[in-house]
Amino acid sequence: MSFIYGVNLGLGVRGALLHGHLCPDFTVQYNPEINYFALKNLHYTLLVLMLVSFASCEGEEPVPEESPLQKLVADYNKGTEGLKYYYPREEYFAMGAAIEPASLDKPGEVALLKRHFNSLTAENVMKWSTLQPTEGTFNFGPADRIVDFAQANGMIVFGHTLCWHNQVPEWVFRDGAAAASKELVLQRLETHITTVMTHFKGKIYGWDVVNEAIDDGSGTYKNNNWYQICGADYIYKAFETARATDPAAKLFYNDYSATYATKREKIYSLLVDLKGRGLVDGMGLQGHWNTEAPSDELITAAFERYKSVGIELRISEMDVSIYPSESNPESEYTSWISLKQASAFGRFFSLFRLYRNDISGVTFWGLADNHTWLDNFPVTGRKNYPLLFDVKLVPKQAYFTVTDF
Repeated sequence: MSFIYGVNLGLGVRGALLHGHLCPDFTVQYNPEINYFALKNLHYTLLVLMLVSFASCEGEEPVPEESPLQKLVADYNKGTEGLKYYYPREEYFAMGAAIEPASLDKPGEVALLKRHFNSLTAENVMKWSTLQPTEGTFNFGPADRIVDFAQANGMIVFGHTLCWHNQVPEWVFRDGAAAASKELVLQRLETHITTVMTHFKGKIYGWDVVNEAIDDGSGTYKNNNWYQICGADYIYKAFETARATDPAAKLFYNDYSATYATKREKIYSLLVDLKGRGLVDGMGLQGHWNTEAPSDELITAAFERYKSVGIELRISEMDVSIYPSESNPESEYTSWISLKQASAFGRFFSLFRLYRNDISGVTFWGLADNHTWLDNFPVTGRKNYPLLFDVKLVPKQAYFTVTDF
């Protein structure tokens, strides 16, 4: 009696039976239809194949198959299309990035900006602490670099921000050793806005005139230094001054958590009042979201509410954190997280496309994962990966999800 075997060499085989070792993808099955002599001939054939592939079984890793994402990236590297190609401004909305001037010194980042974006925002250098660190001394150099680059490359610019409670020097609220009066603070606000907007007049599409003035809790307005001294008058003074200084510029109110119902209604009331006075043209929803929130229902309700005021909408600071909660521990950017993030980005952009007649721009708060404010907020030192391009400026799965529609 002889034992007769058949050999299954399926797709992906990377080894063979040798010296009693069975490589992972090699199977031997009993087959009564093969005779002894056929088996003997097959044995010699297999010995040749095994000798050729022996190194693979003994520790040399084979060349892995290209993943679907790698194939997409390879095709991307052969082309020139970018976000602004898939989302032409005249049909959808401006595609923007918030940057620091340092990005303009890095060829890879410059190339990424030119390929994908037709709108720029200064991440920090148009804030008060940079533009006027001491009273009467203005520093426009860093912001001018961004504006000049944008103009040279056919990009529009969003100005961020004229009035905010953060990154504003303490001197604004002081009069010597004492607290400044309401009149002095409002005069300084007017001087700052007039000087800044005059400097950039004709170069800025729209300004975030007031940023984050609405309270997150039960109050109407955030109890910051501006409000403690001026009440809500500082908001109206800022918009009035901005309108008078550059009537051609679009004026926006900008805030986070603008999709949540309680805060949404307070923002809506402010917008209605400002619109009635002819002082506001748009609402900036910051879009600091995560892989799980906000829901489609919340976003849709917010879009509907704000657009009913008769103003344009803008996603002004888009990023999608991989951490749904402040309590989440630091994580590597795993394949699973990549897919979750891609799904979230895809969901958000589906809504943006649906409201493309109301949305004038989508600006990402950063260019790529190599530089993001979320590395230090809300948890200091917790690495985050919230943008469409990774730390090496390579497009992530989220990018291909956003551009595949």
